[in-house]
Order: sequence, then structure tokens, then C-alpha cells
Amino acid sequence: MFAGRFSARRQVEVFELPDATLTAGATGEILFQPELVCLCGSDLPFFDGDFEGHDIAYPSENGKSLHEMVGTVVCTNGTRFSAGDRVLAVPEEQLGFFERFTLSEQRAIPLDSTIPEDEALLAQPFGTVLFALQKLPDMTDKTAVVVGQGPIGQMFNAGLKSLGAKNIVGVDLLAERLAVSQSMGATATICNSQCDASEALRDILGDVQPTVVIEAVGHRAQAFDLCVQLCGYESKLLYFGVPAETIRINMKAAMDKNLTILTSLHPDFEHTFPLAMQWIGERRVDLTPLITHRFDLDNIQAAFDTFRDRTGGAQKVLVEFPALKKAEK
Repeated sequence: MFAGRFSARRQVEVFELPDATLTAGATGEILFQPELVCLCGSDLPFFDGDFEGHDIAYPSENGKSLHEMVGTVVCTNGTRFSAGDRVLAVPEEQLGFFERFTLSEQRAIPLDSTIPEDEALLAQPFGTVLFALQKLPDMTDKTAVVVGQGPIGQMFNAGLKSLGAKNIVGVDLLAERLAVSQSMGATATICNSQCDASEALRDILGDVQPTVVIEAVGHRAQAFDLCVQLCGYESKLLYFGVPAETIRINMKAAMDKNLTILTSLHPDFEHTFPLAMQWIGERRVDLTPLITHRFDLDNIQAAFDTFRDRTGGAQKVLVEFPALKKAEK
């Protein structure tokens, strides 16, 4: 079977390994065959080799780095699924770059067969967003600012709109990323490479103070201090973008505003991911504008390059594994 890894900084390698099998004597596993996968911002530090706080050596571990995927259960020694079932699966430690691999049946959920698979695939990242949104107060008629208008920031826009937020202001350094924000639910946008974000926010909101400011940047950059600047007195700051292990922040500025700081990581498979699948299936959110690029496995290097460089306004970049074409027949 094929497997993938990063052979060097920004270099993707596909190679052969022995076929994966269920663990002898184990129970509660599935042998999963990915068919459609999606690149995530959390894959990029391993691709770029610049994730502070992590010792990134090359070649990377086999299977590094993919974790947003849908496909088929090949076989199982568990009870939740049967061979042939279509599922969304999330491998441990982002080790999903394999033709087939074994994982706990608890790390998979059924697909909604009423929606296209590329939309069902987005239940994984949107599930992480829903998990974070559940930590916020009632957002009906409230104001939110979302800093970072990549795929996750755009999903926050959509989720906040569905929750009834009155004002949703998207902030990003790249004007081309803001081009899709209003179709995803933003009521206004700020390109903070072209203006002072705090002044622009005052022009938009007047005397209205944000209930919450969401940091959806993380990894290669982080915007904690900018979020503090955009917060009102006693606002909530939801820090979603996963930072390096150590970052320098102006905590005094946050304390002067008496902010409540929230974080969010590791949603659950019992509730959150199925809820995200339900929202997508019921059309409470439309995430299709985020699907901007699609490649086959032979061009996965181009897929990573496109996603990393945000070429052509790239948001969600999908990769088709060979098994997808067999599943569609």
C-alpha cells in the first residue's frame, strides 16, 4: 500500500509499505481506507518545519500529516461499524497519510449520505469550531470579531451567523481572503495590512463593544495582542488558533480590560462531530464556498504548495485518493 510523509522541508514523498491489518487480539478497531482528504493549517508546521516548540526532523513519521478525511471501513473487530460503511475518521497525531490504516472505532462517525462527501468532510474542522462556539454566551443580537479569515475563521463566521449574531466583523491581512467573508456570514471586513484595525472597527461599530473577539490565526503567526486591542471592556477573547508552546503576549493589556480568556481544543466524537455533520446536513451552514481547490494524489505536492502559499485565494484544499474513484463506481 502507499504511504506518505515529508521527506524534507516542504517536500512530500509517497512510497510503499506493507498492507495495514487489524491488530491481532485487539477489539474496537476499524481498518479504514481514506478516499477524500482535506489539508489543514495544523499540517503546515510539519510541512514548513517551523513550528516553535516542536523538534521537527526529516523525514517525518510515516503518515504525517493528514487528519481530515472520509472513506470506507474495510473491516473491523468492533461493534459500531460494518465493512463497507462510509465514515469520517480522525487519526491520532495527524498520522493519516496512508492508503489504509487502523484506528479506534471511537474516532469515526457515520457520514450523512444526503450530502456530498466534500461537504461531509468539512464536519471535522467545523466540529472543532462548534466545540469552541459552545463556550460562548448567547450570541443572539451580539457582536463578534473574528481575526483570521482562513477556513476556520470563515467557519466561525458561518457558525456565529447561525447563532444569531448581529455584527460579525472579519479581520485578515490578506484582502483576497476577505473576499469570501461576507458570503460566509461576516457583516463587515477589515484588511489590517491596509489600515489600523482598531480605528476601522470603531468606524464600523461606533459605540458598540464586541461581546467576543476570536483568534483564528495561530501556528505560523498568532494575533493575541491584536485581539486584546479589538476587545471592549469585559469582552471575551476566544483563543482558537493553536500557538507555539511559548509566545510573548501583553497580558497586562488584557487584564486592564478585565477580559475573560477562553481556549478550545480536542472536541469529542460522541457529540460534537455528529452535531457538525447534522448542521451541514440540515443546511444550517453552507460551507461550500470554502472548497476552492481539488487535486489527485499524484499532485499532492502541488496541493500542499497551493495551501501553504494561499495560491488563488486557497481556503480548503482537497485531495482525492485513488480509492475514491473505485467507491464512486
